[in-house]
Amino acid sequence: MERDNIIGAFSEEQASRISGVSIYQLRHWDKEGFFPAAFGTTQQHVPFGRLYSFRDLVSLQVLNNLRNDNKIALSHLREVSERLSHLGDQKWSSTTLYILGRRVVLENPATKHREDVVSGQRVFNIPLRIVIKNTKDRIKQLNNRTDTLGEFSKGKFVAHNEMVFSGTRIPVSLVIEFYQAGYATDKIIREFPDLTVADVEAAIKVFESREAA
Repeated sequence: MERDNIIGAFSEEQASRISGVSIYQLRHWDKEGFFPAAFGTTQQHVPFGRLYSFRDLVSLQVLNNLRNDNKIALSHLREVSERLSHLGDQKWSSTTLYILGRRVVLENPATKHREDVVSGQRVFNIPLRIVIKNTKDRIKQLNNRTDTLGEFSKGKFVAHNEMVFSGTRIPVSLVIEFYQAGYATDKIIREFPDLTVADVEAAIKVFESREAA
């Protein structure tokens, strides 16, 4: 029987790939105390200085949906975080959240009414429910791209719906730009360690076919 929780620690890069939150945002949120990593050090330039727990990854996916996909202001999210502070580190991962406009809403357990988290105003129409993605599956697939090498895909809310390399969030157009700038395959892979020779060659083939058309 699969355990409900996965015990582990994940690097910034892994947390970013799984949650969709950029590494810049992770570092900024950690520095400002909005969302600190579960395990970390105050010393700079320390390898794996910030490590994230499984619960962190679930929370970060919710925050990615709120902040990046639905453009809810970080100032509002800070207010929500303060209002939910009594829930500790489970406030983002164990609470069913909703969105109305660019405000965060939840169901008041006492009244069963949906209310604006910050103002407490009752909400009657909820256009969108936040759904936590299957974090366990993403972790399992993190380093397993064997069946998708050299393939492209599009996904809602992924790289603004641009064509990306399957299993990643890297736009194909970005690699083509590096190729046009004179970067060889090995140098492109150095810039994008998640890619393989098959990925880069597939992107070059797309570029060359467009040029020949």
